[in-house]
Amino acid sequence: MPQDNALIASQDTLLAAIDLGSNSFHIVIAKLDQGELLPIDVLSEKVQLAAGLDNNNRLSEEAQQRGLACLQRFAERIKCLPAGAVSAVATNALREATNSREFIVKAETILGRSIEVIAGIEEARLIHLGVEHTLAADSGSRLIIDIGGGSTELIIGERFEPLQLESLEMGCVSFSKRYFKDGVINEKNFQLAVFGALRELLSIKRRYRSQGWQHCVGSSGTAKAIRQACIESGYSDNAITAKALKLLRQRILEFSHVDEISIPGIKEQRKAVIAAGIAILSAAFESLGIKEMHISQGALREGLLYDMTGRLHHEDVRERSINAFMQRYHVDQEQALRIEQTALIALTQVRSDWQLQNNEYQNMLSWAARSYEAGLTIAHSQYHKHSAYLILNSDLPGFSRQEQLQLATLIRNHRRKFNEADFELLSKREIEVFRRLCVLLRISILLHRSRSKEPIPAFTLTATASTISLTFPDNWLSYHPLTKADLEHEAGYLSNSGYCLSIN
Repeated sequence: MPQDNALIASQDTLLAAIDLGSNSFHIVIAKLDQGELLPIDVLSEKVQLAAGLDNNNRLSEEAQQRGLACLQRFAERIKCLPAGAVSAVATNALREATNSREFIVKAETILGRSIEVIAGIEEARLIHLGVEHTLAADSGSRLIIDIGGGSTELIIGERFEPLQLESLEMGCVSFSKRYFKDGVINEKNFQLAVFGALRELLSIKRRYRSQGWQHCVGSSGTAKAIRQACIESGYSDNAITAKALKLLRQRILEFSHVDEISIPGIKEQRKAVIAAGIAILSAAFESLGIKEMHISQGALREGLLYDMTGRLHHEDVRERSINAFMQRYHVDQEQALRIEQTALIALTQVRSDWQLQNNEYQNMLSWAARSYEAGLTIAHSQYHKHSAYLILNSDLPGFSRQEQLQLATLIRNHRRKFNEADFELLSKREIEVFRRLCVLLRISILLHRSRSKEPIPAFTLTATASTISLTFPDNWLSYHPLTKADLEHEAGYLSNSGYCLSIN
């Protein structure tokens, strides 16, 4: 999610988080004041994007139009904010949609901002961050359950440290389509929905019960609606208790269709999906042995905002993710540091001419330099492909799917000929940026091919749109014939990709 930190360093800057959920689209505008986030505007619309997925997981034109119309209204609210002050993410429906790219291109045009499709585990991490920032600092760990439109995230964490993160394929919109077709409610389809949720929960039941927790918290609209219904129906005083949930379950079965639902606390726009939400939460209570659940006002949107402020103060969780990745795959840290330093020196020299001023480009180049050798743990042959696969398919907290694709593209193309098909998977505005970053990475790796601890001399790198000139001190290349040969060979590879590299 490219951000220019210089634009949002001011303590009174407005920040915005946009969540393109499977059920609802949300936007939160907050003011950063003395290190605290103060929400000043919240907008939410029931778009039910997941309801527009057909049997082939294609998003219907009607659902796309609902989403785009909503984003046109959001766009008006953020039009005066700098690019780095807005973070927009999409969740399960757009993770699943086979034509999600088609929708996202249109949506980005309307918003004038990038939209990142985040993985389920990353969604869970951000939910945890949002919940912890908006609840009192109780002692002990929390189980957090967030029932969305297409997925349910379950997290066990202690303060800001997540201990377990999981995203399950069950949500109030997707379950409504599957088990409550045409809005029909009866004992049979309700029980089938509970059984479906119990099957999903089997994969985490033993692990989560073994981990344990002291408090249980629900976040987002479904949990809030269920709690409100329990209170207004007189089933509980404050929290969602196991007994209150059972009574609410019995109450919902008194209706034969969602249009008939008349329960205090259940708003009109929530009726279509509340039966599925109650079924999913009932299964969670049963599977995990939950007795009582309180509610958090914070969730994914708040997590996005706090994640943005963390990056401003150099508390970027992506740094931890890359360092853990390096350790997991036994990357040579000294070699990685040498290449990273050289790559950043090269970037500094061409940053202006190649329009690479955005701080995120520096981050991507650094992380690629640190992780490009991870694939050596699998095999030396084709290790660049192994490294890219590991980056693309690992759970890397803090990274969106698009960021992992960007990083994998740099790593996959750090040697031999460019695979242009990799770059074509990026958005159009990113293709040339990442081709240029890849050139810098390739040159830096070649300069340290000997893996020597001896520092390389100061070099000069200049660039125009398609030319690169690399100049070393007098006679240095004469004493390093292998490096010279490598660079000449590299010039051939780059020539095939439209770049002219001259070595002096």
